[in-house]
Amino acid sequence: MHLLRKVKELHFQTILFGIRIGLKALIMSFLFLSVYYTLCFAFIAPQRTPLMLKRMLEQYRNGEEVFYYHEWVPIGDISPHLAQAVVASEDNRFTKHYGIDFGAIKKARAYNQQSNRRKRGASTISQQTAKNVFLWPKRSYLRKGFEVYFTLLIETFWSKKRIMEVYLNMIEMGPGIYGAEAASQYYFRKPASKLNNAEAAMLAISLPNPRKRNPAKPTAYMYRRQQDILSLMRKIGNIEW
Repeated sequence: MHLLRKVKELHFQTILFGIRIGLKALIMSFLFLSVYYTLCFAFIAPQRTPLMLKRMLEQYRNGEEVFYYHEWVPIGDISPHLAQAVVASEDNRFTKHYGIDFGAIKKARAYNQQSNRRKRGASTISQQTAKNVFLWPKRSYLRKGFEVYFTLLIETFWSKKRIMEVYLNMIEMGPGIYGAEAASQYYFRKPASKLNNAEAAMLAISLPNPRKRNPAKPTAYMYRRQQDILSLMRKIGNIEW
């Protein structure tokens, strides 16, 4: 019996050792691949995001025509008004924080505790970029944890200019429409480089709900919000890289 107990203990320890080795290998592989792809995307344009694939699958399952419109352009071919507009609308401190805006989080938490209206988020442009490029779209605490990790990675290995370039090229801007160039061509029949400040502001307004807010057919709310964004854009001025 004593020998049998020792054999069982040895077998259990062997299993635990194997689990520990497997977990270490999994963690090391994840760390290596995450850094590797972050470094690659610092120079190479991402082609698809998990959200793009999810939307196409939803269209197929619903029996709809699979519509996908995306065209990558360098940031030099995107109107600087659009960078101004998304900073004004989404992340006023984009050039100042290191990926996470703790001040905005504190303000959003206070607002959400006191208001029964639509909850206010505090995700920065860096966080949204990390989520769009690397992660699945479904909300969860696990995904939020990975989002913070990838946000810190891109803030470490990418410049702010690169983060904005990827963000403006990969963000969802309508049903099946992704990125500034596709949105500008689809809604305004012009390249993204020719967007004026009013059009840029209208595109930025659509981002919180791009599948319902149509920049080419703005509602009264969108017009009111546009004036707020234009005012903020004037205060922000040109984005310095």
